[in-house]
Amino acid sequence: MDKKRIVIKVGTSTLTYENGKINLRRVDTLCKVLSDLRNYGHEVVLVSSGAIGVGMGKLSLPSRPDTTREKQALAAIGQCELMFMYDKFFSEYNNTVAQVLLTKYSVDSDHKKENVLNTFDTLLQMGIIPIVNENDTVAIDELEGNNFGDNDMLSAIVSNLIKADTLVILTDIDGLYTDNPRTNKDAKHIDVVESITDEIMDMAHGSGSNRGTGGMATKLKAAKHVTEQGIDCIVLNGEDPKILYDVLEDNKQVGTLFKGQR
Repeated sequence: MDKKRIVIKVGTSTLTYENGKINLRRVDTLCKVLSDLRNYGHEVVLVSSGAIGVGMGKLSLPSRPDTTREKQALAAIGQCELMFMYDKFFSEYNNTVAQVLLTKYSVDSDHKKENVLNTFDTLLQMGIIPIVNENDTVAIDELEGNNFGDNDMLSAIVSNLIKADTLVILTDIDGLYTDNPRTNKDAKHIDVVESITDEIMDMAHGSGSNRGTGGMATKLKAAKHVTEQGIDCIVLNGEDPKILYDVLEDNKQVGTLFKGQR
């Protein structure tokens, strides 16, 4: 297993149950696997959605609110809970984490990009796992659909910025299908995508779960963003985070691999 710089993106639907409460067993497994990869020597960056979803669960809200100010409030509540949880679980596996909250304005100039990159490089050199999220509490653009667009795209931007070897997106589906497998039983799974064409983009369906904002369309946009820079992107079902071993340790074909254009 070659040592690599890896960005792992995990969505709200992976982190929580349908009722919005945190899936502690899954989060614990995720932190254990990432700690193990870090202990091996990989440089690991985690891009984590979930602040609003966790905030919803903490307040026992049945659905995502419509107003921006409510979403901001939930993000503030949920981000605190999210980082407390990550700090606790990663600490149990003897790894230290750092919070990195970004907006599109954090990387809208070369000077700002350099500052952000310096932070990532220093944290990784210190053996620390950066945990990245959109700063929804102060940046309303993403909440209204105008910022990075989704944490899928944020993970792609971070991957390009730090020159990652691989971006892995954990979601609630087994990768890319020719059609929506939830509504079409004849949809075929696609193992490898050599190039993301318009035909491939048209295969994306759905706008995500009640707790999240993304769908396969945002994952394809993220994959296109990184593969154009020569970075491989893999979309996997995050139901069992130990699947990361299959990909990163055993080089097994799981999920959908979008090949970097080298």
